[in-house]
Amino acid sequence: MEKRARVGSIIGLFVLLIVALSTAATPLGLGSNRGALSLSRVQGTSPQQVVVINLNVQIDQGSNGLMSRGIQTANAAHASAVIINMNTPGGLVADMLSMISAINSSSAPVYTFVGPDALAASAGSYIAMATKLIFMAPGSQIGPSTPIVQGGSALQQNHTEDALLSLMQGLAAANGRNVSAVTNMVVNDIAYPYNIALQLHVADRESDSLSQTLSMLNLSGASIITVSENAPEELVSILSNPIVDGILLLIGVIAIVLDFLHPTVLLSIAGAVLIALGIIGAEAIEGPTLNPAVIVPIIFFALAATLIVFELKTGHGIMLFAGVVVGAIGTLLLTYEVPYSPSPIGNLQYLEIGLIVVFGAFFALYARWVGKAIRKKPVTGPESLVGKVGTVISEVAPEGEISIDGIVWKARASRPDVGKLGKGEKATVTGISGLTLLVEPQQAKEKAQLSH
Repeated sequence: MEKRARVGSIIGLFVLLIVALSTAATPLGLGSNRGALSLSRVQGTSPQQVVVINLNVQIDQGSNGLMSRGIQTANAAHASAVIINMNTPGGLVADMLSMISAINSSSAPVYTFVGPDALAASAGSYIAMATKLIFMAPGSQIGPSTPIVQGGSALQQNHTEDALLSLMQGLAAANGRNVSAVTNMVVNDIAYPYNIALQLHVADRESDSLSQTLSMLNLSGASIITVSENAPEELVSILSNPIVDGILLLIGVIAIVLDFLHPTVLLSIAGAVLIALGIIGAEAIEGPTLNPAVIVPIIFFALAATLIVFELKTGHGIMLFAGVVVGAIGTLLLTYEVPYSPSPIGNLQYLEIGLIVVFGAFFALYARWVGKAIRKKPVTGPESLVGKVGTVISEVAPEGEISIDGIVWKARASRPDVGKLGKGEKATVTGISGLTLLVEPQQAKEKAQLSH
């Protein structure tokens, strides 16, 4: 039981480590408001209400839900304005497009505030461009805005870039901003610091704080409704990371296989939950309809699962490790042909893939150790005496008695040519016949071993 608990703890720590690494790859200050209530109110001195959406997360299905919920809250409250408090490195293009649609459905004007040292990067720059005014604080920046189709063909990359260039230009023109400057953000992967963005009229006004932004909009006394990611949206955001999804799928299969090696329902339940979370996460990335591009990683994960399960047959650890390596490749392929802004693959992601392989080697060695113990048949009772040496206490000619570890056993010569074994002689047990030990002189056993 202690060994099973130890393995479960290692699996849990590994999953937590990868999730922590995945959430660590965010800009300074990103996620600083995650501990806040998902919906809070601050009473002002005027009857006006303003909804502030804390978009301090990556652009994914979780933040997509946050934006939709924030706009719905504003519409229901008949808010005077919506302010997106933005600090995002970007993310999935599909969710970015949904968030722009939510902004367009708002009955109140929507503004963006990019705080001190914050980012309106990549997919975030399109969301900001869709709003009525963009306020930027010193140290902030907007862009770059070039989309990436990881692993896609040149044609896919060009089509995606052309479509998003047209979108960015349309958003800038609709809100009276510099179309040429935003074109550079998409085509040349340019990011503008706040002062250049204001100078080129990519952004509209300078503001040092959210309260100053409210003052500039004549909303200082308004009641503030703050909307942040809630727990389900945070979970979906975590699961929108393809590296996390791949690891959950792999660890889930490994946990179930290890449960077969030393049965405990807890590991099987944990494995099933991890696999379910990984599938949910893959859907969050790929969308509810099957993207043909996802067929290849599905094949890799199916092969990985087959290899890991086949470890039950071999018990040498090799199949499990091979399955982990194949699964690591499938994890990378989960990001392929899905439009991102920016690319989801960097040094941290390669580190995570490396950790998958390292922990895979550990689990393979563990499976080998457990499998070896299982293959070694447990021996109890008389069978455990085979190979042991005893002392003849009653002449064996051809039957007699010998003592092993203080216990007297009936004995018989194992072969006709063994002859007599006199009292006091040492005899080696070579087999069992009922409750009678088959023996031969110890010297004969030693000679047989030497001849080999």
